[in-house]
Amino acid sequence: MNRYPLWKYLLIAFTIVLALIYTLPNLYGVTPAIQISTNRQSIVIDHATEQRVAAALQEAGIRSDGMFIAGGSLKVRVSDADKITARDVIDNALGEGYIVAQNQIADSPEWLEKIGAKPMFLGLDLRGGVHFTMQVDMKAATEKTLDRYSGDIRRELRRLKIRSGSLRRSENSLVIPFQDTADMQKAFPELQRMLEGATLTAEGTEITITLPEALMAQIRKDAVNQNINTLHNRVNELGTSEPVIQQAGIDRIVVQLPGMTDTAKAKDIIGRTATLEVRMVSTDASLIAQAQSGNVPAGYEWLFDKDGQGYLVSKQVELTGDNINAAQAGTDQNNFPAVHLNLDGSGSSIFADLTSANKGKIMAMILIDQGKSEVVTAPRINEPILGGRVQITGRFSPAEAADTALLLRAGSLAAPMEIVEERTIGPSLGAENISKGVNSTIWGFVVVVLFMIFYYRLFGIFSSIALTANLLFLFAILSALQATLTLPGIAAMALTLGMAIDSNVLINERIREELREGQKPQVAIKEGYSHAWDTIVDSNLTSLIAGIALLIFGSGPVRGFAIVHCLGILTSIYSSVVVSRALVNLWYGSRRKLKSLSIGVSYPPVIDAETPETVKE
Repeated sequence: MNRYPLWKYLLIAFTIVLALIYTLPNLYGVTPAIQISTNRQSIVIDHATEQRVAAALQEAGIRSDGMFIAGGSLKVRVSDADKITARDVIDNALGEGYIVAQNQIADSPEWLEKIGAKPMFLGLDLRGGVHFTMQVDMKAATEKTLDRYSGDIRRELRRLKIRSGSLRRSENSLVIPFQDTADMQKAFPELQRMLEGATLTAEGTEITITLPEALMAQIRKDAVNQNINTLHNRVNELGTSEPVIQQAGIDRIVVQLPGMTDTAKAKDIIGRTATLEVRMVSTDASLIAQAQSGNVPAGYEWLFDKDGQGYLVSKQVELTGDNINAAQAGTDQNNFPAVHLNLDGSGSSIFADLTSANKGKIMAMILIDQGKSEVVTAPRINEPILGGRVQITGRFSPAEAADTALLLRAGSLAAPMEIVEERTIGPSLGAENISKGVNSTIWGFVVVVLFMIFYYRLFGIFSSIALTANLLFLFAILSALQATLTLPGIAAMALTLGMAIDSNVLINERIREELREGQKPQVAIKEGYSHAWDTIVDSNLTSLIAGIALLIFGSGPVRGFAIVHCLGILTSIYSSVVVSRALVNLWYGSRRKLKSLSIGVSYPPVIDAETPETVKE
């Protein structure tokens, strides 16, 4: 009656052992480390890098507790006292092209790593790290939009062969002066079609283009979304662990980098964005001589390529990286390394018009990275380039072509950002938060276990073992999913304990009720679990619905709480029903003439029909 088949016992034992294995890495803790990585494919992190780092540390008298290469980066274990000095020594020894930052790595054994058992990621409040709140410059976003409109308008008027005066720009509008009313009337419907969403008004020989509030709101929203995507691309390409990048309010973005306590390095990482600009190059010998003498003509910049060749480049931007859909490294027709770009519809049209109107002239493709502009290539336009497929060649090596494509894929910021809040949470504070959170969970667990054993005796022990298995399953699943644990997550674990033991209380009380009604112990166990099941499912289902709602509509710490809460509900159902029932079956299931249960309550003795007895008071 109360026996599981052998395969079910083995399956339960297997899940418990598996959960134990995947929970183990969380018990070994972390150690301070220096992480050396690179964002350039032309630089390889290999054994030679390891030797250079070891030599630099030995020369500085800093002892390393071991180093290894994993995930394309070199991790060097150092003591907590030496981590800042070690970072500076390694940074100076390796030079430009390497990213050297403080980090933390797990101390778990290598055999656990080989089977994919890794500790949970810890959030900023537990692991320490840096937190930035960045404000997007919405005025600059509007100005950038108006600049784009200005370029589109000039190209459209050039296509229509209509001459206009210099465009005047105010806070959220553009004024286009025409030579006469006829030109203005000819241009008006074309501009109205092209500038969808903007408000156009004609007065005299001028057209005023105004950005309405709805369009301004969309520009602001798009600017924040593009900046978030760009930051995600940049941080992900650089291999930073478990970053949190999300919107906070209308014009602010929160960036959290757990484990990174180096604020300066964090600023460097999130500030690294690159974009491509296409501009025309002047070949006027007198202007070039003037620029070479140090007096750059107005409206121009004197820029260099990687070989030091100078170019007099117009400040007028014809095309930007915003129009790039894809960037991949490849080869040109001569089998030399190149970067292949695919432009969007607008970019294709602009590039076709530009190359058609400037045949025989020189066009520069300029890469802007960290505020530094460099001419990637400056080809002469021999024929119009149609179709939106552009090839950049500039005497690249294959690795340099891959680096350039990587930077262009990461995109550019839609608008500048300013750090308005900067916070560093040290590992010691994180350790204190872990200690308090874990202690609260342990004390809650101990009190619940003592109460259950006191009140339900042997069944209380079964419930406590099931409760322990529930925590084990929850930790194992979070570790296997590589979830990020935060303080709200620990709070959800404490809540899971209460909900899990509630299911066992329902089961135990149901068994008691069956015994009070005179059922035999074996029947009481069967009926108790069977009847409690419906109530357990109903109560947990309502909690699961609430957790899913938090997961869908919440963000940040709320989502962290919801994830642990939902997983905890599922593990609690399994542990309180299946695991505890297995324990009860193992203890009582083989007893054919069971007369009593150790469940902490007195009940009338069962009268066997074959040996009638008189119950005396």
